[in-house]
Amino acid sequence: MPGGRLTQQERQQIALGLADGLAYAEIARRLDRPTSTVTREVMRNGGPTAYRADLAHRATERRTHRRRPTASRGAEASPQAHGRDAEAVREFEETFTTVLIASGMPKMMARVMACLTLTDAGSLTASELAQHLQVSPASISKAITFLDEQGLVRRERDERRRERYAVDDDVWYQSMMASARSTAQIVGIAREGVGVLGNATPAGTRLENIARFLDFVTESITRAAEQAREILHTKAEAPSGAAEPGSDRG
Repeated sequence: MPGGRLTQQERQQIALGLADGLAYAEIARRLDRPTSTVTREVMRNGGPTAYRADLAHRATERRTHRRRPTASRGAEASPQAHGRDAEAVREFEETFTTVLIASGMPKMMARVMACLTLTDAGSLTASELAQHLQVSPASISKAITFLDEQGLVRRERDERRRERYAVDDDVWYQSMMASARSTAQIVGIAREGVGVLGNATPAGTRLENIARFLDFVTESITRAAEQAREILHTKAEAPSGAAEPGSDRG
């Protein structure tokens, strides 16, 4: 499997693959590259609908030129637990961050969210986040405040009374429920607009259609999220037929 940066020809092949509607995995297979490499390349250069090979190539060269003076600092990758490949972990974290940014999350918040999600420790302090991401404590504080307001991180204290930040297992359930509540407000205001504009008018009909669609989707997502949480996060109970010690009276 080839390593190193993507060539301009490979970027052109990625653009052609996207135009043909191919999945990232299929494009990666044709290039003999990891799927994460193709995903990161596309998401950091406009996404699948706006990706342009020539623009992506120039942007990468500019980023490489800016990073060159500090490249030696990151050359010594910290040891990885569980025998992981340090470079593969770094690349995946970058890919995960890029996808979060593409979903609408601000860049620094996405970097902190990815870092917390991928740590084995389960939580990190502000100084640990700042050291890992090579940013100022003020940047970390701002990102944590945003994520906390969105219900995406949890604050806790360790034995040394230091504040730590963690991402719970059901963080995406909480995020989906918050999104559902937000969408429900749109449904409510749309239906209010129907009363103002008249349900027999074109504008009123449009608002009613919006409200019905969003109401249906929100209800479906909420129900699915609750079912998934119950199934995936409920501990399996012991079989009801299991015999207790001393219960055999044969």
